[in-house]
Amino acid sequence: MHFPSSASCVRGICICGDSSIATGSRDKTVRFWRVDETEKSRYTLSKTMVGHNSFVGPLAWIPANERFPEGGIVSGGMDTYVFVWDLSTAQAIQTMKGHQLQVTGVTLDDQGDILSSSIDCTVRRWRNGDTVESWPAHQAPIQAILKLPSGEVATGSTDTTVKLWRGSKCLHTFIGHTDTVRGLGVMPNVGILSASHDGSIRLWALSGEPLVEMVGHTSLVYCVAAHSSGVIASGSEDRYTKLWRDAACVQSIEHPGCVWDVKFLPNGDLVTACSDGVIRIWTTDADRMAGTPELDAFEAQLSFYKSNTKTVGGIKVSELPGLDALQQPGTKNGQTKVIREGDTGVAYSWNSADYKWDKIGEIVDGPDDLQGRKKLDGVAYDYVFDVDIEDGEPIRKLPYNRGEQWLLKEGLPLTYKEQIVQFILKNTGQANVALDYSFADPYTGANAYMPGQPSSFTSGPPEKYNFKYIPKRGMLYFDTAQFDGILRKIAEFNNAMASDEGQRLLSLNDAESMRLNAIVAILKDTSHYHTSAFADTDMNILIKMLTSWPVQMLFPVFDVVKMMIYHPHGANLFVNCLQSGNDILMDTFRRATAAPALAANQLTSIRAVVNAFRQTCFRTWLVHHRSEILDLFSECCSSSNKNIRLSYSTLILNYTVLLIDSKDEDGQQQVLSAAMELGDAQEHDVDVRFRALVAIGSLMLDGLVKHQAIQLDVKSIAESAKSSKEAKIAEVGADIEHLIKSV
Repeated sequence: MHFPSSASCVRGICICGDSSIATGSRDKTVRFWRVDETEKSRYTLSKTMVGHNSFVGPLAWIPANERFPEGGIVSGGMDTYVFVWDLSTAQAIQTMKGHQLQVTGVTLDDQGDILSSSIDCTVRRWRNGDTVESWPAHQAPIQAILKLPSGEVATGSTDTTVKLWRGSKCLHTFIGHTDTVRGLGVMPNVGILSASHDGSIRLWALSGEPLVEMVGHTSLVYCVAAHSSGVIASGSEDRYTKLWRDAACVQSIEHPGCVWDVKFLPNGDLVTACSDGVIRIWTTDADRMAGTPELDAFEAQLSFYKSNTKTVGGIKVSELPGLDALQQPGTKNGQTKVIREGDTGVAYSWNSADYKWDKIGEIVDGPDDLQGRKKLDGVAYDYVFDVDIEDGEPIRKLPYNRGEQWLLKEGLPLTYKEQIVQFILKNTGQANVALDYSFADPYTGANAYMPGQPSSFTSGPPEKYNFKYIPKRGMLYFDTAQFDGILRKIAEFNNAMASDEGQRLLSLNDAESMRLNAIVAILKDTSHYHTSAFADTDMNILIKMLTSWPVQMLFPVFDVVKMMIYHPHGANLFVNCLQSGNDILMDTFRRATAAPALAANQLTSIRAVVNAFRQTCFRTWLVHHRSEILDLFSECCSSSNKNIRLSYSTLILNYTVLLIDSKDEDGQQQVLSAAMELGDAQEHDVDVRFRALVAIGSLMLDGLVKHQAIQLDVKSIAESAKSSKEAKIAEVGADIEHLIKSV
């Protein structure tokens, strides 16, 4: 179900009672939505409240009482105001001014007081429209405030911490995030959830102890919420809402824009707010699911968005010519054209002999290099931002290199500069940079960052070193497979054994082959990994193939195992088997990697191990077999197959993250040795070397083996990396060099 909340992006959601919803938007309004009495699966706009003079973000619900017969809404805006709205009249009955900068959070305590947080670093308590208390809760902007069922209040800040308060007394400071804490949520009966610009979601006990870290988003995480069933939802700049259970991502829901807020309705339905101005409600109840026309419309929105933003070879798909361009003959044999078909580009080649365009295939770009430099006017920069200066003004392109000082070329008033500086610091991960507000423009006398400050210049403290790529947070996985090809190869091998008198008993019978197809059908349907399950007998089929098939026929079986391990229920089936004393995986990996190892077996088996890092149930197994696993695959370091080397470097990187978290010094030393061997080999692919260097840097920064790395001459590896023509290799080399110098 979806409904357009406004023409501008929706920034905040508030669940009002059992089913009503309030939304705050960039269009400066607060809107209130009720369930349509004639069609329970739809919402209708009930009230629109106008009063803010800039975008509205955080909202809080006031349950119906004598003063508010239909309930009320508290809203905070970029205009620094806090409003209280009476839903019976849709009018503001209180306008509270006190904050100096944007209001980022509002909530109500058990006494009915309103608490608000702000970019001005303070929390304010309001009673009857007046400030009764204010305190500097953080040394940096506060991004979120949350009232807990126990009565305490939590705040999240650009200083990377979460703080727990009773009144104005800080009870605990939660340290763990490496960038701005943007959103907070309650995990029922457990503790506090935090969403951060470092790309992670964390669960904390109220004592401040970190319980779980969830990593999967590829960009800033803006919001997090949880339902009493144990499901957690998060929203991100990467356009996905992710659903988590037991610290594992069980579903990713794509949106046609960034996801600003997520909230659960009491019945378990999920509400998301998107930058396209639409509120969407997601459900597992078939009776409330949208009909085919709405689903088709949503798919069309996604396709339209991607076609207008997707690039192939650096060219926007939307700018490619359509199929009508193929009506024009080519000028020479072999001439190529790239044509827009749907949301992708397709290459065609001119065939002079047949006088027609032959389809070559879809254009497939390599993996996005999120750390790559962007270009503007032909010049490369670390970042090129779309800057929305103010409503009605055009979007400006703002180039920026880390650490450089620059002046805007757009001729904008200096009053915009504080907003732009904060934007840059937030979006480049420089959360802890202390700004010097004492600089004065020598021509106008105005302050470069905040007008009205003294006009003398004083140097600030030295800037904190910002590591660009380390420490590594989260792990990498192989989440796709060529299922049709896998089934064909298994069928080919199975037919060969069935026709061989000596191997006939090893082959799958018709019933087992049909069930294998059913297993693959479940694995193909990635959107239902959180609910789909395998039959009890399915493991028997895989065990039969793993234990009895000839070693040269194992690689397509490993591909199925890889995706079974990626599937939550499939992983649990394997772990149950392992815990029963039948370690089928290690036994088969030993067979498959014994010299002379088949390259296809090395590749598929190592990827199966890599995917085991996704599931918490596999962590004990991975730690227990760490030494043997790394030994079994150590020859992959010098493989002539670049895919094997890349898979091996991914294994090393994942073990780095796991062993840092478990504080396993012996394991860290073994991984460090393997990573340095990869990092020192200049002929390896860029991505292989990069992952190895990130592993080294992470082990030195957050691990226990910094001095061992120096003794192993990591300095020469860092110097070699710094001289690389590949920007990201040189940059991570500089990170490692900084660690060496800090000893």
